[in-house]
Amino acid sequence: MAHRPHTPALPRLAKAVPVSLLAVGAAHVILSDTLGLGLVAEASTALGSPTGYSSDQAFTTALMNTVLVLPIVLWIGMRVTGERRTGPMLLIGTATWLVVVWRGIDTITDTLGGILPLDSLALAVAVIALSSLVRRRSPAPASAPAPVSAPAPAPVSGAAPSAPADPSASSAPIRPENVSETTPAS
Repeated sequence: MAHRPHTPALPRLAKAVPVSLLAVGAAHVILSDTLGLGLVAEASTALGSPTGYSSDQAFTTALMNTVLVLPIVLWIGMRVTGERRTGPMLLIGTATWLVVVWRGIDTITDTLGGILPLDSLALAVAVIALSSLVRRRSPAPASAPAPVSAPAPAPVSGAAPSAPADPSASSAPIRPENVSETTPAS
């Protein structure tokens, strides 16, 4: 199967910017809404009517969901735009998002509908989009098929059978003198 040629850098970056923006936006909405559930749980517990989950559970769920949704949205978005080989983008994007959340989580944990610092979000979108230009090594292209060589001369009787002249040829014929009782006929 022939490999498609790589997309040039500028069109790939043009696809990665909106996909990165969408992924960061989705991850941020998941984070802030789930943290909002934690605040509701705290308020509910303080009023004497617990909701069945604690604020610690909501916080952990918020972090897990935001870290899971970002690479999924990145992968789906890049696949929809026709791009392949998005592994480095997913890894770098997830690591970048973790750093942004780690550095800004204190700004949104105490307010309902809080927003991470906009400069951090813009930096995350830029880093994730630029990481789309990092490519994994593609497998070595298949070389041209080897020319078929002339058949080897028949072995001298009593001599050991010889290997085909070109071991890389996948369709080397099986000579009658090399077939035994246990070798299936082809």
